[in-house]
This record gives sequence, structure tokens and C-alpha cells, in this order.
Amino acid sequence: MKQESNLSILLKGLLRENPVFVLVLGTCPTLATTTTVIGALSMGIAAMAVLICSNAVVSLLRKFIPDMVRIPCYIVIIAGFVTLVQMFMHAYLPELYDLLGVYLALITVNCIVLGRAEMFAGKNPVGKSVLDGIGMGLGFTLALFLMSVVREVFGAGTFMGMPIPVLYEHNISILTKAPGGLLVYGFLIAAVTAITKGKAPRKKSFSCEGCPNAGNCVTCSEKGAE
Repeated sequence: MKQESNLSILLKGLLRENPVFVLVLGTCPTLATTTTVIGALSMGIAAMAVLICSNAVVSLLRKFIPDMVRIPCYIVIIAGFVTLVQMFMHAYLPELYDLLGVYLALITVNCIVLGRAEMFAGKNPVGKSVLDGIGMGLGFTLALFLMSVVREVFGAGTFMGMPIPVLYEHNISILTKAPGGLLVYGFLIAAVTAITKGKAPRKKSFSCEGCPNAGNCVTCSEKGAE
């Protein structure tokens, strides 16, 4: 199998495999924290820090973690780093801590973080896993930033809390609400699809080897029958 270059691993999360616009992961924090640019950037940076650190540790321990308990172990590792980020923000950035609220703690079960631990860090060396964490973290942050710019600028008429002439008096307030968030999300996904010409990576065929539920899995049985 052809090995990815370090540059490819770093850049793929920005567009080709963007976790939000292409893989459609982490939609809950994406919609909840993009009403303001400051909130979106804060969530993106916090998630990226957890991604990088958890990827590195999972990669370091990948040969020592039994397959039967790998997912619980990954969650414990991720939760540890999320707790550290929470404590740091609570101590030094209390306003951002209050702004993100429960969504900061929910990074623990963010599909992007757990997914990269399972699909990449658990199978690759530390250096590549760190690059993957940086790339996917930047892609997540970029997606949140783009959504928040549209929603705050046109929905509230402000940018990072500063009023914008004309738009402040003539804003489209629905963009700061849930329906508006879904609308912006849909348009941005369509834009990314147009840019990539619909050539986003297809779901790869994964092996059932090493899966603790392989014996009871219908899908695995069907693959064996084929």
C-alpha cells in the first residue's frame, strides 16, 4: 500500500478530507459554537490541542493497548487531555470557558477526535499521528471559522463583537439561530463539494480482523460469505 507523505497527511484535513465539510463529523459543536467568531476559534483551538496530544499518546501506546479495550482506553486518554484543557481555560480564560460551556467537555466524545485515534493514530507512528492531529485540527478550526464569519457578520452585524456599519442595523437574525446554522452549513458543504468536484474520498473497506465483536457481527459474516 502506498504510504502518504507527511505533507499530504498535514494538508488533507484542510479540504480533501475536511472533518466538517467532507466527512461531516462534529456537527453538534459546529452548529452550537459558530454563532460568534471568538467562540468558534476557541472551540477549534481547544479541539486541535486535544487532537494533537491524544493522537501522540495513542500512537505511543498502540502496541500495548489490547484490541478488546482499545476504544475505552482511547476515551480515557482523550478525557484526560480534555480535563487539562478545561482546567487551563477555567483558570486563565474564564470568559471563554463560560462561553463554550458544556461543549468544551463534550470534546471527549467528539467523533473527530475519537475517529482519528481509532483510524489513524492507532495504526501509525507518533510523528505522522501528530501531523494528522494538526491537519485535522486546522481543518476543523477553519470550518468553524468560515461558518462563524457568515453567521456573525450577516446574522448579528458584528465581527468578533465589533459592530459593522449598515449590517448591524440590517442583519439577518435567523442566521444566529439553529435553522440559520443548518442553512449556512448546507451551503458551505455544497461549496466544498463544488470545489473538490465531488471527489471526496470514499469510505474505505476495513478489515474485521482484530474487532472484538467480529464473531457476532452480521456485516462481518456477510463479508466472509462473499
